[in-house]
Amino acid sequence: MAGIPLHLPVCRRHLRPCPAHWALLRSHRQAQGSGRPARCGGACSPGGMETWSRRSAAFDCVPQPAACYPDWMAELPDALPLSRLSIPGTHDSLSLFGGRRLRCQSWGLEAQLAAGIRFLDVRCKLSRGELRIYHLCTFQRATLRGVLRRTLRFLRAHPGEAVLMRIKEELPVFSRPGFAAQLHRCLLEEGQGCVWCREEVPTLGQVRGKIVVLEALAREVLGIPYEQLSISDAWNVLSLERKWARVRRHLEKAADGDPTTIYLTFCSGNGLFTCPEEVARFVNPRCCQHLRRRSGQPVRWGVVIMDFPGAGLLRLIVESNGPRANGHGKAAPGTPTVPSRHPRGRGDRRRSRQSSARCPRRCPSGRTLLPAPRLCRRVSVPGGQKRVSRSCRAPGSL
Repeated sequence: MAGIPLHLPVCRRHLRPCPAHWALLRSHRQAQGSGRPARCGGACSPGGMETWSRRSAAFDCVPQPAACYPDWMAELPDALPLSRLSIPGTHDSLSLFGGRRLRCQSWGLEAQLAAGIRFLDVRCKLSRGELRIYHLCTFQRATLRGVLRRTLRFLRAHPGEAVLMRIKEELPVFSRPGFAAQLHRCLLEEGQGCVWCREEVPTLGQVRGKIVVLEALAREVLGIPYEQLSISDAWNVLSLERKWARVRRHLEKAADGDPTTIYLTFCSGNGLFTCPEEVARFVNPRCCQHLRRRSGQPVRWGVVIMDFPGAGLLRLIVESNGPRANGHGKAAPGTPTVPSRHPRGRGDRRRSRQSSARCPRRCPSGRTLLPAPRLCRRVSVPGGQKRVSRSCRAPGSL
């Protein structure tokens, strides 16, 4: 059963499972239903046992995902706009270091993409002429160039997929004057013609095998403007109940809202008396229950952005796009399998042989040449409004 430990950890004080540990097993079912973690109530040392479940259908802080959905977009129609999709994403996607107060993910970039994540939240600082990935003041041992290369490597192995990437300058007291220029240069040099840098929302067929950039720059148009999207990002969490209430309202808004608008719902958060992991343990199970109420029918939930997502929650988001988006989920070795509800037919088996369901590093890659992105330049107008000029130039002519 998901989330229930398969063995009883040994207490350091008792040198054997104590009665409180047996009670922990009995309380796990209630914890899964309520979203609250089960704790040991005995007189045990704080570090003597693993008191919280590390993996459930909605929450996962294990280094590798329980199931992979690397090709779930490949079965969807080309004419489907991205604004009509339900897309699983991660908040602060590269935040793997910094301790409990800062760490937001347990899966690396390749593992997230193989698990079905198609929205990445990438936060950079311009340092020594290079865009480096940070969470607050903690360097995450990665650069934007490396993130682009690794994402495009996955897309070459899975050309039917597309990845939305929000690129943000992390905590600028004053925006660095060279940030936009360095970002522009990085997209040109590393994008290899596989980056969507236009302002309009594309169809899935237009961006297969590409990175779709979401940006919030003042003067340059290097992708879909972030401020034009419908966003719920109550990141400063004072009450877990209020946080979940805002998430639920925006999910329902996305399900019934304008089909031409991209909806972004951040299930993540942090606060003075909590941390990203605790917020995820509370919100993710409730999100899973909320989506399960309408499982089996197509629902547009928009982009659902999470910390420490579980394989069951990812599957619910993916399958809400319709029965064709089952993603051919494959369980990772030695991990519980998350079953797919839709059996594959002969045609699906033929297509699955053409595109591997393994992790990107072991997949055969074939480079796909796609049209170069077109970049527009914003011009300022009176009243603080923004207007995009009609003239667009290919990046090679800039």
